Amino acid sequence: MGLASSIQGLAMAVFLFPHFIPSGGAASLSVLCNYVLHIPFAVTLWVLNVCLLGAAVKWLGKESALWTMYCVTVTSGVVDVSGSLITGTVSFLLVDLLIGSILFGIGVGTLFRMGASSGGMDILALIISSLRGYTPGRTLFIINGGVLLLTGFVIDFSIILYAIVCQYVGTRIVDVMINLDIKGRLTRLGNY
Repeated sequence: MGLASSIQGLAMAVFLFPHFIPSGGAASLSVLCNYVLHIPFAVTLWVLNVCLLGAAVKWLGKESALWTMYCVTVTSGVVDVSGSLITGTVSFLLVDLLIGSILFGIGVGTLFRMGASSGGMDILALIISSLRGYTPGRTLFIINGGVLLLTGFVIDFSIILYAIVCQYVGTRIVDVMINLDIKGRLTRLGNY
């Protein structure tokens, strides 16, 4: 879980944030609340994550909530450390967007497979997918896409288009990671 959280953090800090691309709905909600209501980013993120962690305890169990807190801590630490070391963009916007989205999806998808999340809207997507049977990636895309569109209409639509592309690619990777049958493939490979 620590490795998956680190991959997600690196995707955000190295590839997405240098281009000011929000990585999900929770970040967009904090931007929106700051822009409209002048509430500090940290306050919105903290309140949102506390409420969602409470929901995670109720619907996903205490263990999942504890692992989510661990993953949020690791991801935040990696973003903080990597962000201080990165002084610019790695490549062109579209290249960074593609690499960042794929790495983001790998990190989040691995966490979902292990029964944890990286906080924010991931928790809501896990709850909805477990209650309704929808795929977590598709659920996450709908939630984050809606919040990103709202943020784009209120603040700046151009950067939100990149964020929606990031969500689309990343959440497709999440579904691939969740459906990946690594043990079965290794067993079948060993039988040959």
